[in-house]
Amino acid sequence: MARGKRAGRRAGPRRPAQRAPLPWGRLLLLALGVTLTVVAWGYLVLAAIDFGSAARGGDSAGWAFLAVATLGAVACLFVALVLAVRAVRLVGGRRTPPPASRHSTTGTRSS
Repeated sequence: MARGKRAGRRAGPRRPAQRAPLPWGRLLLLALGVTLTVVAWGYLVLAAIDFGSAARGGDSAGWAFLAVATLGAVACLFVALVLAVRAVRLVGGRRTPPPASRHSTTGTRSS
């Protein structure tokens, strides 16, 4: 046990940790970013469908536009997911996964 001039028990019960207030401005920007990138993703998916139809109909340039629209849609969806994860973390999601147990018993049997 600790000894000394300031050693001793706490005078009262511990207070629960208080959460910091949410930065609403940043959360609004993230939500707006997610919304805009999802709308852009939808537009690019529809454009890719149209370009694919035109390419199958004989327009050879349609294949290049189809590829560009598809890559753009993939990029938009990726950015939307990244922004959504940041928004969830800002609201109070977990930052890191829990540490793995060193003594996991799954998959092993002891006889």
